[in-house]
Amino acid sequence: MTIRMRITLLVMLTFIAIAGIGGYAMYQSRSSAVEVRSVTEGVMPSVLASADLMGQLKDVQLAAMVMVNETDNQLVAQENDKLAEKKAVLEKALTAQAQQAEGVAQRGLIEQAKESLDNYFGAIDTTARFKLAGKNEIAQAQFFGGVMQYQTELEGIINTLRIEKNRFKDNAIASLNGKLAQTTTTISLVTVLAGLLLGGIGLLLYRQITGPISRMAAMMGEIATSQDFTRRLPVQRMDEVGHSIVAFNGMVEKIEEASAQVRQKTADMQAMLQNIPQGILTIVDGNKVHPEYSAFLETVFDTTDIAGRDVMELVFANTNLGADTLSQIEAIGGACIGEDVMNFTFNEHLMIGEIEKTMADGSVKILDLSWSPITDEQDMVIRLMLCVRDVTELRKLAAEANEQKRELEMIGEILAVAPAKFADFIGSARRFLDENEQIVYQNPEATAFAIAKLFRNMHTIKGNGRTYGLLHLANVVHQAEQHYDDLRHANSGAVWNQEELLLQLAQVREVIDRYARINDVTLARGTTAAVEPVLAGYERHVLTIDRKHIQDSLQRLENVNTANLHELVAVRNDVRRTLRLLGTETIESVLAPVIDSLPALASDLGKAAPVVQIDDNGYVVHSFASPLLQNVFMHLIRNAVDHGLESGQERLARGKPEAGTIKLEMGVMEDMFQMALSDDGRGLALHKVRQIGIEKQLISADQVLTDAEAARLILQPGFSTRSEVTEVSGRGVGMDAVLDFVTREHGKVEIRFMDGEEGAAFRAFQIIVMLPENVAVEVDGIDVPYPVAGQESASAPAQPLVLPQDGDPQVA
Repeated sequence: MTIRMRITLLVMLTFIAIAGIGGYAMYQSRSSAVEVRSVTEGVMPSVLASADLMGQLKDVQLAAMVMVNETDNQLVAQENDKLAEKKAVLEKALTAQAQQAEGVAQRGLIEQAKESLDNYFGAIDTTARFKLAGKNEIAQAQFFGGVMQYQTELEGIINTLRIEKNRFKDNAIASLNGKLAQTTTTISLVTVLAGLLLGGIGLLLYRQITGPISRMAAMMGEIATSQDFTRRLPVQRMDEVGHSIVAFNGMVEKIEEASAQVRQKTADMQAMLQNIPQGILTIVDGNKVHPEYSAFLETVFDTTDIAGRDVMELVFANTNLGADTLSQIEAIGGACIGEDVMNFTFNEHLMIGEIEKTMADGSVKILDLSWSPITDEQDMVIRLMLCVRDVTELRKLAAEANEQKRELEMIGEILAVAPAKFADFIGSARRFLDENEQIVYQNPEATAFAIAKLFRNMHTIKGNGRTYGLLHLANVVHQAEQHYDDLRHANSGAVWNQEELLLQLAQVREVIDRYARINDVTLARGTTAAVEPVLAGYERHVLTIDRKHIQDSLQRLENVNTANLHELVAVRNDVRRTLRLLGTETIESVLAPVIDSLPALASDLGKAAPVVQIDDNGYVVHSFASPLLQNVFMHLIRNAVDHGLESGQERLARGKPEAGTIKLEMGVMEDMFQMALSDDGRGLALHKVRQIGIEKQLISADQVLTDAEAARLILQPGFSTRSEVTEVSGRGVGMDAVLDFVTREHGKVEIRFMDGEEGAAFRAFQIIVMLPENVAVEVDGIDVPYPVAGQESASAPAQPLVLPQDGDPQVA
């Protein structure tokens, strides 16, 4: 028998038991109701009426006594009439008692009462006749002799009837109570038997249903609590419970499989959160950060205090956003979380996509923000996911790439114009700008003539720029021209403002100067006059990149994936190398005029022509620095030949080669481009330097100087160790000029000794010329159109310049 059949049987038996008990109770209740009605509507009123007969009889007795004692015959007659009425009432009551009589005894007593009532009222009538006849004594005698006798008799009969009625009433009530008790006992007994039967069946069902289900529920709870989905419930019989257990075991097996998948996916997600190079967090109600977030987020925000923090404090504190924008962002969480996903769509335009955040160390990061809703099955937003990317370097590289792209485009535009035509355009544009500046200065208030003149000049610049294809210049000029055009129309709302007009002219001049600088410096297409006659007539070997190479670089910039950091860096570096090599040349090319003049100089001094060794370590220099370097090293190299190198005989006597060696080494150290010049001569004559310093009153006679302090004297104006002035030296302007040239270009000159012989008469030394790092460019393995010194090592990383560390005087 199945559980369903057992439960159905139990329900049917319960229904039968309840129906039987209820039917019997209803039957007994109806029978008892009839008897109760008989007692309450028949016996009880009859008993009460019998008790009332005694009171009515007493009332008749009082009326009779009043009549007997009344002296007025008229009143006697009235009282007699009243007694007649009372008799009628008593007769009616006796008739009702006869109708309700139970048994022979009650009916006999009622008949006796009727006879005694007739006799009683007959005696009263006789007494009334005597009274009306004036026979008061006889009337009283009749009353006390006859009436009172019959009254006593009648009272006895009625009292007996009342007793009999009460006895019958008590018997009826006792019988009714007995039946009710019997009914109650029977119903209780049947109920107990039915309860025992149903309890037994229920216990059987409990053992077969509830027990197994309870054990199944307990084991299910244990499995759910322990999360041990490898356990299975035992199947004892294949009823509904057994089928349920089988289904549960199958469900647990599915859960075990799903749990394994969930664990794997959770592990994958945790690994992803730990290793993904992107900050990911979720925002819960209250704008708080959920404890689960990607590890990279700590790198983005430079803190480990992330879980549970207010997202406004973590992400948006110390940013470039205004108070109104911050309040809008703060309201987004309450407006979206817990609401339909449609609210997210409506508010998505308020979610900032990029911010600039100042970190604790003072650095500024550019953070890219990406918002997404996390919804449930009802499309209700339960959390907001925020992806944070640090795009600071990416934006910087993109800006650099854009700037390089702009410069390449400008280079392409310049190369398309003949040098002479370009020079004419730059000259005319500057003249127009000068004229416009004069017009603005001379006119505090607007005049039609001034506005027209400004417009014509700027329009001419724009037209010429477009004619030559200088589009970047044309775009900037167009803005100024448009402003002038607005000034020509009074209804445009434009006003004459000298500061604004001058600012516009400065912006235009800046672009024109940039074009000129690229042409003259980067592309070396300008004209640079020689500073000294000795430098004239030497050809410049300038590194230039052909137009096709520039177009290829522009094409790479156009097609670069700006979201790919590595690709952007590669393109940036390639274009940077291309741009940096524009307008550069080797130091050998720069110093060629000076080096080529050394044989003649040495001959004039009676010395062998020196050997010049240049170790550029893979560096080339910008052509804009060529005049400076030529001037500086013209003095330094000529001084080395004149003062440093000995004569041929003296060198041979010292065991040296007859021809001296001058060495120039280049490198970048401490963010400066450093060029160290040294020779293998006798060294710096420190004793003579001190002597001349005293003679020229640069130092006092008793002043004690270190070798480094003494060496700095040679940089003083007018200082020379030559006693006579020659065509080569002796005027005291060499080292002074070198220092002036270098310091004007924000550089420094240092003298460093190459030995440790402090106090010696002569000390080997180097003169270090330091210039800003942007003077030089590292070739970095790029093919160049002409030989470079040290070409065999050009593809290797440049070696740093190694300098001696003792005695490092610095002249700035």
